[in-house]
Amino acid sequence: MVPDDSAPAAVTDTVLDAGLPSAADSDQNLAGVADPVLPVIPAPPVDPRTQLRLRSEVGHLVLLMPNGPEAEGGALSWGELLQQFKQRLHGVERFWQPHTVVHLAARDRLLDVRQLQSLDEILTAAQLTLKRVTTSRRQTAIAAVTAGYSVDQLAAEDTLVQSPPAPGQPLAQPLHLQTTVRGGVEIRHPGTIVVLGDANPGSSLVAEGDILVWGRLRGMAHAGSGGDRSRCIMALQMHPTQLRLADLVARAPDGSTSQYLPEVAYVGDNAIRIAQAQAFARQHFDATLGRGAQLTDAFKV
Repeated sequence: MVPDDSAPAAVTDTVLDAGLPSAADSDQNLAGVADPVLPVIPAPPVDPRTQLRLRSEVGHLVLLMPNGPEAEGGALSWGELLQQFKQRLHGVERFWQPHTVVHLAARDRLLDVRQLQSLDEILTAAQLTLKRVTTSRRQTAIAAVTAGYSVDQLAAEDTLVQSPPAPGQPLAQPLHLQTTVRGGVEIRHPGTIVVLGDANPGSSLVAEGDILVWGRLRGMAHAGSGGDRSRCIMALQMHPTQLRLADLVARAPDGSTSQYLPEVAYVGDNAIRIAQAQAFARQHFDATLGRGAQLTDAFKV
């Protein structure tokens, strides 16, 4: 039978060698090649506008709140802020000693007692101790005192170093605290401090204005801290560990009393003197009347 040349030729599968190495050759070649070294990508820097930062200072650490206000675009919520800070705190090599003191620079951020306690728990887990809060917000200062922390209230926002006000410049608005100031707590304010409660032994009140304690004053009190000797300290029961008025210092008066007898500490004849509030008020109003002021019906006897 004569083959039909017009019929298509049979097709067979063929392996085309394109010069690629075989599997065995590839294994042999890779055995002599070192693994590639991947570049180390550094961690992104901490953004001061959105994250908490720790800064080392002499004797303590400073925890800085974000620079911008809460309403700034891109700002993190309080929960996100704490979560990121917690991760960074446990992910870095510790450069502090156990139980190192931390001062929180809250600046103009509004914080309540619950938020301060949440932050304290994170710091405690890292063997850090929150002791002081620096703030320019009155509500934050009150919350910090209520939670038992020392407080520095600033007169200006975003300023950690304050200078005494110039002569004649009005002081900050009074700071009113309806709480007991516990031992170990220090409160600093560039105005008058009013405490509706007791100031326990070991507490410290420092004001550029007056200090009024509607209770027992048993800690240290320093009024007129900017150098104003016309300031005074008043308490329903005056038994402090130390009194300071401007640049003058006096030790605690001898003896103690269980009676509530309002007294006022003031500067007279270049020394700190203590008088009953009624006598001090009478002397003050007599001096005021001597300068031409008119006595109102409320003070006529």
